[in-house]
Amino acid sequence: MLQEGAHGKWTVSSSDESTEENSDSEKPSTSSLLDAARGRTSGPQYPCSEARKAAHKRKASPLKLGDKSFSTETPPAGKQRASQEGLGWCLSSSDEEPEDQEKHAHKETQKEEKCDAPKEHALNLSGDDELSENQQAEDYNETLSEAQDTWDLLNGGNPFRFFLTKVTGIEQSYNSGALHIKDVGWLVRQYPQEFRKKPLLIVHGEKRESKAELLAQARPYENISFCQAKLDIAFGTHHTKMMLLLYEEGLRVVIHTSNLIAEDWHQKTQGIWLSPLYPRLPQGTTGSAGESETNFKSDLISYLMAYNSPTLKEWIDLIQEHDLSETRVYLLGSTPGRYQGSDKEKWGHLRLRKLLKEHASSIPAQESWPVVGQFSSIGSLGADGSKWLCSEFQESLVAAGSSVTSLLKCDVPIHLVYPTVSNVRQSLEGYPAGGSLPYSIQTAQKQLWLHSYFHKWSAEVSGRSHAIPHIKTYMRPSSDFQKIAWFLVTSANLSKAAWGALEKNGTQLMIRSYELGVLFMPSAFGLDKGYFHVRGKMLSEGNDSATYFPVPYDLPPEQYGSKDQPWIWNIPYTNAPDTHGNMWVPS
Repeated sequence: MLQEGAHGKWTVSSSDESTEENSDSEKPSTSSLLDAARGRTSGPQYPCSEARKAAHKRKASPLKLGDKSFSTETPPAGKQRASQEGLGWCLSSSDEEPEDQEKHAHKETQKEEKCDAPKEHALNLSGDDELSENQQAEDYNETLSEAQDTWDLLNGGNPFRFFLTKVTGIEQSYNSGALHIKDVGWLVRQYPQEFRKKPLLIVHGEKRESKAELLAQARPYENISFCQAKLDIAFGTHHTKMMLLLYEEGLRVVIHTSNLIAEDWHQKTQGIWLSPLYPRLPQGTTGSAGESETNFKSDLISYLMAYNSPTLKEWIDLIQEHDLSETRVYLLGSTPGRYQGSDKEKWGHLRLRKLLKEHASSIPAQESWPVVGQFSSIGSLGADGSKWLCSEFQESLVAAGSSVTSLLKCDVPIHLVYPTVSNVRQSLEGYPAGGSLPYSIQTAQKQLWLHSYFHKWSAEVSGRSHAIPHIKTYMRPSSDFQKIAWFLVTSANLSKAAWGALEKNGTQLMIRSYELGVLFMPSAFGLDKGYFHVRGKMLSEGNDSATYFPVPYDLPPEQYGSKDQPWIWNIPYTNAPDTHGNMWVPS
């Protein structure tokens, strides 16, 4: 697929569980993307977390049901922490508990100039230089057929500007209105050859040997520069996924849930918020010009300033020069640190609490509405719910208006959506999809109480294969699940590292990681009733699509049955084959 419109200035951040997928047998680490740009190749590498490594190994060497030439013993906790140093850009989840967590992350920024084709195709790229002529022709024809639909979609077809990524192997109706990066070969090859030497700023969280390796690989290239994301609190990661795309016509901001690696754009349910194309302000404009009613511009600048890096000043200045007034969402981020006083409400779950108190409408009987959290990883939350989930975190989720709910927090239902073993086994990828769900047995055994809140992942017709979620969403639906008071799509999984935890008798909020998301509030979309309508199924097609918020899974969520178990990545599953006839032994 020939995408001459694949230009722009990219700020791409990715950590989480990440790996590249060039084929079923070889997935280089993200650092090898630089090798690809230089024409160098290398043997198979095993980047990022232990969970992703296990997924890579099982894809490369699948074990069929009945194969007894393996051990099904669960590996001890101490053996799960193999060193990640020396693997280049080793990416990690920010959400396992500190003692079990891998700690590597990265964020990339790219500069590209304008091309002739429609610029709206920045997220719909292909650049595989090794495609056959026939394949190139087929892809080009497909590009032409999709171009106008995509242009229309990005320019008003979706009032919420919230999209899912496409997957294959499901009914086409479930891909309606989805975006994707096609044939991700990978990042460097996404651009036309003539633009691959444009300035590239990489914002990363690497340290020690892995940082030295990263710098060494880029040393021959004068166009590559770096910005260190400071992670001064142990076990935090750089987990934000964001792009800033600069065109001659303006600036676009993209906040999403997928790492910019092939595996995350293949057969996963991911979320994308795509901003309008922000025009440049007239020269000499100063002050608060170009600000939205949601304060998005100043909040985005505050987030970038939190890196405390002179190299990001160019981006801050560029944002200042553009008109972001058409933005209808609120920015909700996390940055590492310990915050007191009014600073407590700038980040994490206290930021969510503040936004809901200020902008959520009071709705009759809303006190009994449940809260729903959906995520792909889980941290250590304590010995029982009172330690964090059902205390400070839930208090933030149920905040509405200026008044505090009169209902006891324990009476507000909490629905946590996380895939079961069966969900993973029956997914499009089968068991290897579980490499993107790094909930470890060491963490799970400490918080068995949490599993009583779990609900199945259900994103299409029962009995059919589905895409495992890497998206993370939180919302407040009505008791009948026909309305939602607000909706959040974010990089933040269910963890204190991501959302923050109160310290010193509640006077201080401590956050370990960088996270970023956008909050959808009905009032910002002119809905004076205080809620969005939703459907029971996630379809978003039809003439009334603008009146329904596209929740990416079925409502109401279905609670785990007596035989359901949450997916845990580092134990074997050999009783039943997955959709490819394989079993899971993560050794």
